[in-house]
Parts: sequence; structure tokens; C-alpha cells
Amino acid sequence: MSVKKKSLLGAGAAFAVLTGLVVSTVGAMQATIANPTANQQTPRLLAQGLKTLTIVFPSRADSTDLQNKANAVGAFLSKELGIPVVAQVGDDTAAVEALRANRADVAFLSSRPALKAKQLANASLYLAEVRSTYSGRYTYSSTFVVPKNSPLKTQNSTKATLEQLRGKRIAFTSPTSGSGFIIPVAELVKQKFVPNRDRLDDFFGQVSYGGNYSKALQAVVRGQADVAVVSEYALNPPYITAQEKNQLRVLHKITGVPAHGIAIDNDVPAPTREKIINALLKLNQSQNNKLLSDLYNSTELVRVDHDRHLATIREALQIAGIEP
Repeated sequence: MSVKKKSLLGAGAAFAVLTGLVVSTVGAMQATIANPTANQQTPRLLAQGLKTLTIVFPSRADSTDLQNKANAVGAFLSKELGIPVVAQVGDDTAAVEALRANRADVAFLSSRPALKAKQLANASLYLAEVRSTYSGRYTYSSTFVVPKNSPLKTQNSTKATLEQLRGKRIAFTSPTSGSGFIIPVAELVKQKFVPNRDRLDDFFGQVSYGGNYSKALQAVVRGQADVAVVSEYALNPPYITAQEKNQLRVLHKITGVPAHGIAIDNDVPAPTREKIINALLKLNQSQNNKLLSDLYNSTELVRVDHDRHLATIREALQIAGIEP
């Protein structure tokens, strides 16, 4: 954490740092401090500017035992950077708030929270996650999914395919989901089926929200919806079972959804930020890669430009009439 920032854990944290690896509770988030100086006298990097680095790891449906996995990454980075690293687990909203309130320096974020982080906390996305389930390496697709035996068929144009959804029952993922709401609604606006996100009822016979990818897809499996909109990677476990997947097929894809990534507070001096980025990129190396893949099934981190990487979601928000 930046020297100008208030200590996250106060005196308790100071004691924790001195004693090595300790678990404590910070608000709604779990925090663990990995301290490389417990067994060495001099930090190898970051001799000035940062005394502690705090990273927030948002909980996601495909992450289990996240605190322990985040601790392992924190310990690795602590060794690389030569300073204590606090690993916190929360959700995307808590991560952005921690950046804004100077209680964190780094956060793993999905695309819309990354826009919020720039707007509210002056933090930019510097790295993006690559997954084997992303069709675009560090971009993925928003998918309209129907029952395997649905009469709806993929047509020779986006407009013709989506026109078939008129009067049908749709299950979006949630009103805040990029691939499960924002991107598909923007497409519906571009195709002139609806003027904005507030007029979806004029086009569909029923609009519902699953709350997450799994429930949106299961609404289709159970016959409660004619179509669901989710991320392409949600068509695999742990989101749905192989048996459920076998009852579904993709009607239409919208490519180019920006992958999740890692945001860093721009108040961190550029040379220090570069060291943090380089340390994170060492997670790509074969001997360290399991630490990365254990978090969110990512296989690689790649450098990205914040504005260029998030342009698709920013444009979709504008088209759909949604505040960033």
C-alpha cells in the first residue's frame, strides 16, 4: 500500500507483518499478508514508495477456495517485490471501493468495474487474462443460447437471427453483466429492435434475470425461458453440467467482449508500477503458472491498453443507455 495511504489493518497489521502470514478480516473482505521480510533483512525490490502492496481478488463462480489461492499469489509477489503483500477477497464492487478509498493498490476486475475503477479511483487496467475458453484469447463472446431442439435457427444475418426472438421469453444473466446484458442489449439497439435497455418489454414476450450464468442457462433447460444470454465460457462446468450443456446450443455470438484483467492505482509511481506488472507477468512462466490458473482458470496475462481494451464495453454502455 502506498506510504501516503492509511494502514489497512493499523497496529494489528503491523504485528501481523512482523510475524509472517496471518489471516484477518477487513470489512466484508478477507485479507492475508504475505511477508517476505520475516526471513530476510532487505527487500529485493521496491525499496521506496510502497511499504505494503494490497491486492483484491474478486470472488467469482469459477473460483473456489479463493483466499488460499490468493494467498499463494500474494506470497509469490511478496517474494518477487520484496515487500509484504496483502491478499483480500471480495467482490468487484468492494474491489473498486477499496481502490477508491486507498485501501488497495491492485485489483483483478471484470470490464465494467474496470471502467468504474478508472472513473472513481484513477486506476487503469494494465493486464488482461487469457483463458482457453475465450475464443479471442483475451476477448470472448456473448452468446444467445437456446434449447437444442428449439425451432429458432441461426440465419444469414444478425438481424434475421435476432428477429426470431420477437415475443420470446429471454433470461439475461443480470442487469450489470457485460456479456449477459450490456453487450447483447447494445446489439438489439443497433439492430433497431429496441431504443434502449428500458424498452426490452416492447420486443420480448418476457424478460427475466437469472442472477448468474448458471441460473440463466438453467431457465432454458427447465423450459422457463426460450433463450438465455451468457458468456461463452459459461457453457462449461462449473457453470452447468455436461448433461445440461447437451440440452443447449448457441443461436448467436457477439465477439469481442473484453476479458477480465488487473487494474493498478495510477497513484503508484510508474517505475514501481512497472515492477508490479513484471512480477505479475512472471506468473506466465511454467514453474509459476499454476498459481495463476488456480485463481480463475486463466493461462496467461498479457499487457493491454486500458482504453483500447475496454472500448467495446464502453461503446455498448453508451448505445444501451447505461451509465458506466
